[in-house]
Amino acid sequence: MGTLPLLGDGFVDLVLGSRCVGCERPGRPLCPDCRATQPAEAAPRWPTPCPAGLVPPYAVGEYDGLLRALVLAHKERRVLALAAPLGALLAVSVRTAAAEAGRHGPIVLVPVPSRAASVRQRGQDPTLAMTRAASRALGGHARTARLLRLRPGVVDQSGLDATARAANLAGSMTVPAVLVRRLARRCPHAHVVVCDDVLTTGATLREAQRALEAAGVPVLAAAVVAATRRRSLGGRDVTRQVRGT
Repeated sequence: MGTLPLLGDGFVDLVLGSRCVGCERPGRPLCPDCRATQPAEAAPRWPTPCPAGLVPPYAVGEYDGLLRALVLAHKERRVLALAAPLGALLAVSVRTAAAEAGRHGPIVLVPVPSRAASVRQRGQDPTLAMTRAASRALGGHARTARLLRLRPGVVDQSGLDATARAANLAGSMTVPAVLVRRLARRCPHAHVVVCDDVLTTGATLREAQRALEAAGVPVLAAAVVAATRRRSLGGRDVTRQVRGT
């Protein structure tokens, strides 16, 4: 790295107190060196157990290390500049999903909706911001459409096992008919991909898929940045804690 970027990062740290979420180098929220280590490929990441009927879910890696640090900093600490690198990673998952399905042409990215209370608390909708960044990274053939609406009564998913998450989300999402008609006019041949930051049990993605398909919108695949590792501990389902997913 040259002298000028280092001086620029030092100035950002001096003024804003920013540090890289990966290596804590003063300056940018994600330094060029850490950004260069990010995955360039995605693969299907099926949850275990998998919700019946879930479309193929794609992620660039496991919810750990730098990927986890990026998601948490953007979501919980409001490091808004991380929407772009997270969007670039999400775009890799979307691109891989479309390629492996053998589909070409326009793509519509549908973010899972966030609870209104979470948006107010965070002062932003991180999933929407990341999905819009992914659309920009994919180019002119991709766009973001906020088709899904969340009904009242959904609680924070943190600490819930697979069964509780599924029960919490069952029937929780809907798609207004006016938005379906608008999508049909603007993108009649687009492939729809549901987007989120992290895949845990698959309950959120499956509910989003159900709501879209119930409204007559076929879903090609699901795309996330990272997927948690599931394991069993003493017969009890254990997942890494991911707030709000």
